[in-house]
Order: sequence, then C-alpha cells, then structure tokens
Amino acid sequence: MSDQTVFISSRNTATFRCPQCGQAKTADVSQYATFGKKVTVTCTCGCGHRFRCRLENRRQYRKGVDLPGRFTLLGEDGTKDTGLVRVVDLSATGLQMQLTVARSFTVGAELIVEFRLDDRKRTPMRKRVIVRNIRGQSVGASFHPNELDDPALGFYLLP
Repeated sequence: MSDQTVFISSRNTATFRCPQCGQAKTADVSQYATFGKKVTVTCTCGCGHRFRCRLENRRQYRKGVDLPGRFTLLGEDGTKDTGLVRVVDLSATGLQMQLTVARSFTVGAELIVEFRLDDRKRTPMRKRVIVRNIRGQSVGASFHPNELDDPALGFYLLP
C-alpha cells in the first residue's frame, strides 16, 4: 500500500481521492493540523478500498528535484561570493538547496540562484531569494517578494 500526499487547506480540510475508484471526499482534518508537517492516516472509501494518505500542513506543494546550479551572494560592501549548488526541492514560494562547499552567509542574506529545470525545454531559472534557514550545507530560501510569479515554474510544479 503506497502513501499519497494530501495537503491540508487553510480551512483545515483535506480532499482524499480513492486510487481504486477515483471517488473524492473532503473531510475536516483540524485535529491533525497542529501535529507538525506530516501525519499518515488510513482511509476507507465507500467502495471498500483502504489506502493511506500522508497529510502535509504546507502552504505550497513541494517537488523533489535534483538540479545543478549556482548562487551569487552580493555583499553590502560590493563583495561577491559565488558557488555551486544542487537544488533539491522547489515550490511556488521557494527552494531548498545543498551547497557543494560550506559558506558563511546568514539567515536573511539575499542570493541570486541560477539553474535549469529538467523539463523538455531545459527552462533557465534565475531567482532572487532570501535565506530562511541553514542546516549544515542545506539552505532553505524563499523567493524575494519582488520576484514575479513564473508561469514556467508553475507549470513545472503541477503534480
């Protein structure tokens, strides 16, 4: 039995779709909304099929990827630092990347991250981001508020 991922909406509801018959049901999942990021529940459809769903309390769908790229950090004093990264997940609001060599920038630092999507067109991406968390060589960043919504990225993220 493989798990499917279901996102908790802002109204603390989730829509479950039976993989056997395709029937969908929306249910109140407020009791799971405060558990953290992921909870697994077992569902039973009206057709009798049982399946597991992993509930995620994220605002945006995240897609796991493995995309090589590079970053540029422009310092306030005009200094510049660049390096190679591997983008490991993407969402409509940000990304997670692995640095190839440890760097000493801090939460709040602004970077330019460049990479290519692994779609048919190998669409180039150049995103201005703000560092939100750092765990060793793993860096989580959100897209800068001035970044426009990117239709190519939105299409790429469709499940």
